[in-house]
Amino acid sequence: MSSSSRGPGAGARRRRTRCRRCRACVRTECGDCHFCRDMKKFGGPGRMKQSCLLRQCTAPVLPHTAVCLLCGEAGKEDTVEGEEEKFGLSLMECTICNEIVHPGCLKMGKAEGVINAEIPNCWECPRCTQEGRTSKVKGGRERHLKKKPKPPLASAEGPVVPSPSPQREKLERFKRMCQLLERVPDTSSSSSDSDSDSDSSGTSLSEDEAPGEARNGRRPARGSSGEKENRGGRRAVRPGSGGPLLSWPLGPAPPPRPPQLERHVVRPPPRSPEPDTLPLAAGSDHPLPRAAWLRVFQHLGPRELCVCMRVCRTWSRWCYDKRLWPRMDLSRRKSLTPPMLSGVVRRQPRALDLSWTGVSKKQLMWLLNRLQGLQELVLSGCSWLSVSALGSAPLPALRLLDLRWIEDVKDSQLRELLLPPPDTKPGQTESRGRLQGVAELRLAGLELTDASLRLLLRHAPQLSALDLSHCAHVGDPSVHLLTAPTSPLRETLVHLNLAGCHRLTDHCLPLFRRCPRLRRLDLRSCRQLSPEACARLAAAGPPGPFRCPEEKLLLKDS
Repeated sequence: MSSSSRGPGAGARRRRTRCRRCRACVRTECGDCHFCRDMKKFGGPGRMKQSCLLRQCTAPVLPHTAVCLLCGEAGKEDTVEGEEEKFGLSLMECTICNEIVHPGCLKMGKAEGVINAEIPNCWECPRCTQEGRTSKVKGGRERHLKKKPKPPLASAEGPVVPSPSPQREKLERFKRMCQLLERVPDTSSSSSDSDSDSDSSGTSLSEDEAPGEARNGRRPARGSSGEKENRGGRRAVRPGSGGPLLSWPLGPAPPPRPPQLERHVVRPPPRSPEPDTLPLAAGSDHPLPRAAWLRVFQHLGPRELCVCMRVCRTWSRWCYDKRLWPRMDLSRRKSLTPPMLSGVVRRQPRALDLSWTGVSKKQLMWLLNRLQGLQELVLSGCSWLSVSALGSAPLPALRLLDLRWIEDVKDSQLRELLLPPPDTKPGQTESRGRLQGVAELRLAGLELTDASLRLLLRHAPQLSALDLSHCAHVGDPSVHLLTAPTSPLRETLVHLNLAGCHRLTDHCLPLFRRCPRLRRLDLRSCRQLSPEACARLAAAGPPGPFRCPEEKLLLKDS
């Protein structure tokens, strides 16, 4: 009976699983091989779906769903105690016909099967051995079921070395690679011990000879029985010499290398992409040039531009022009994908809205480092962990920054954002903060104290619009700091929002007369401010009177 007649899938090879016990299975990913760089956890696209090169199992086992082809049952070697009985009830996979059977289910008489000692539950079944089929992996370390082969006798020249199989060579190369990665450099103590051991074994070197040369001037051949010593301090002693055999490794394994993430550089498109004309199917060019098409595209919205990008390749390149994308709105999204981030960088918007979006710190830093012309950034409702990326990103052209309603923000974290970068030289007379050029700052709902407000006045002197609404710690002393003679905002403030600041009283209202350029003052929902005091301030006001369209809202026409 042939193997194909035993049942469906008799010749199909089952994929093996990890043993979870060898050194390769219990270690972590190296982060350096091309399989690790492809993983998403190390910043790759995740297309290969392969494990780390150093985590390839050396003894893969059969899956839990494997059953015997003859009886249909799984391995039952755990139910008996005898060695022969355990072997008869264990599942064995043939390397030739790929059949998985119990050796006890085979009725082959005195036929012999050859076991592969390198891979568990792997053999050459008696049927294939009797029929004389050749194994897919020839040679290697094997043992017979009925009769154990005698060990080869050592000759006068040296021990007999069997011809290695391709699978054995691959296993040895993998083990040598693991040893090279985890080997500890040789120390002076190990070198001194090796010298003393070599003298005791009768194979020591003379002082005038180079390492690796014998007394007669000949180098020992590979595979000889003499003592050897490698760079890592591992050595073998000739059998019968009585010398000690050092265990490996000699010292603790070095700490694993930090994973090196693969970096993808995304550059904006050229300012004038080719071609300048639209080619037609007939072979001629459209009479309208690229500049005329861009004027037409400027009247379209983001959705219409995305539809135009699907028309042809030329329109797709033209629609990436940054003049068509002055503002991009990615607000209220659960997360941002890598294609979305690359699309933002290619369009180079001047205003970017990421409010209430699950953007990570790494993604935000990646964006800010590539949007050098960004003028408006809205991060309201984001987590402080992602907003902290502003402390290490260059913002040379930023004019508007919105940080409203960020959760779990402390006063010390705001100071880190307002202070100058740590690479500022101490000898500089005037340090420039990260928000030096910001003209509008929105900090509504944050725990802003007077200490942070002093830093804000010092490192953001060009503010013309400031939103401190619903800040619980803002009171009369804060207004005094904003309107003090030494405050740079006294001459620059145009819009000031203090709505919902319950610590403000009527005593702070005369201080607003110190700001001559003030055009809008919002004091709504301030419970300790009386409407009569706000009406008196509106009547007197800075140089001209204010008008009150709503209660406690003061406006002045420019």
